[in-house]
Amino acid sequence: MKLISCEKMEKSTVALQFSVDAATVNSAADAAYRREGKKYTVPGFRKGKAPRAMIERMYGADVFLYDAINDLFPAEYEAAAKEAGVEVVGQPQPEVVSLTREDGAVLKVTVAVKPEVTLGEYIGLKATKAANTVEESAVEAELGRMQDRNGRLLTREGVAENGDTVDIDFDGYVDGKAFEGGKAEHYSLVLGSGMFIPGFEEQLVGRKAGDELDVNVTFPEKYQAEELAGKAAVFKVKVHEVKYKELPALDDEFAKDVSEYDTLDELKASIRQGMQEKNDRQAEQAVENDLIDQVVNGMQAEIPQAMIDERVNELVQDFEYRIREQGMDLKTYLGYMGMKLEQFRDEFLPQAEKQVKMRLAMEAVAAREKIEATEEEYEAEIAKIAEAYKLEADKVKGMVDKAAVKADLAVNKAIEFIKSKAKIVSEAPKAKKAAPKAKKANKAGEKTDDAPKPKKTRAQKAGEKPAD
Repeated sequence: MKLISCEKMEKSTVALQFSVDAATVNSAADAAYRREGKKYTVPGFRKGKAPRAMIERMYGADVFLYDAINDLFPAEYEAAAKEAGVEVVGQPQPEVVSLTREDGAVLKVTVAVKPEVTLGEYIGLKATKAANTVEESAVEAELGRMQDRNGRLLTREGVAENGDTVDIDFDGYVDGKAFEGGKAEHYSLVLGSGMFIPGFEEQLVGRKAGDELDVNVTFPEKYQAEELAGKAAVFKVKVHEVKYKELPALDDEFAKDVSEYDTLDELKASIRQGMQEKNDRQAEQAVENDLIDQVVNGMQAEIPQAMIDERVNELVQDFEYRIREQGMDLKTYLGYMGMKLEQFRDEFLPQAEKQVKMRLAMEAVAAREKIEATEEEYEAEIAKIAEAYKLEADKVKGMVDKAAVKADLAVNKAIEFIKSKAKIVSEAPKAKKAAPKAKKANKAGEKTDDAPKPKKTRAQKAGEKPAD
């Protein structure tokens, strides 16, 4: 292979032109004839026995030359790209410029390549780290969830109340006809959970075991099954059983039953600590994301669509792998969601574009600062992967691309470098306002109802709803 030219084009695309000498082409053509010649039929000869000259006379003088180019192309193209110093990121579009036995071949390939990146500022960036303190209401809300998980379901003798669990059969009809997915037996439904379409659960409140009724509802205008959207429906429902949840008392015995702690106060302290650690991690991640965004926003690069499309492919494949682990394939999932594959892929575009930009920016920082992963860091990463998947380290090494692993480690080190050079200011915790004292009564026994009520702080208002 001889590189003739590497022409840079718009949107990080290049046109590579290279030649392959006549001896290499003819040798590959001879091999192609020996492999493919038996497929051709020539009058007067048994199939597979026709001389090469007769086949070329009947099917074209270059018939085996093009087979030769197909065989040679992958290795010759890779060598041309390497010599040109470009990293291809898309599918090549090859073109045969010339091809003869006497002169060999000249090929032209148009392909997207990794773009050149011009970095903006990445040292001395500013970011604020939030002080996310744990509100007592959040601890109480988590205790409530633990209490609910450890509650006992008991049979209710009377009518169902909101929050009860009902065991029901239902059979749905639209325009007098049953529809797919509208029927189930012994379905367990928590009233008030919002699992069913609006109006369904409310009509079961006040019903008891043995009741049979028609539930009349209307599907939302925006419903995943388009054929049902906005349609009135009737569900024939039979109530088999009504159960309510008996919650355990929140005391020291509860703490012993659900945790390693002996007292409720110790359990609360553990919950509070866990929440604070989670808040701290989220605050650190938010700072990291802010700094990365600043670097990306200051970067200049013509990113080819091929890079974003490839990242979308990876995200879709990862999603498909995860749902297969849950017993569902992508086609079934898309059918359930009422989506086409292209629509589904489009949802990943913003995420893919952001990830591609981030990767390019961090690789550029690593290159500028000569940041690389050491052998020790590589070995440590292999050990971590081996531990996670319960495999031998040598087996992991045989499964992964060493260069790719070290590139990932270098990107992570570039992020840490940016953080180490940044000016990060910790946000001061918001102080709670003290409740103003009530006015003293002028006389003994005088009412003080007109005393000003303390206003809730912003943190208190946020804490009124249980934090997830």
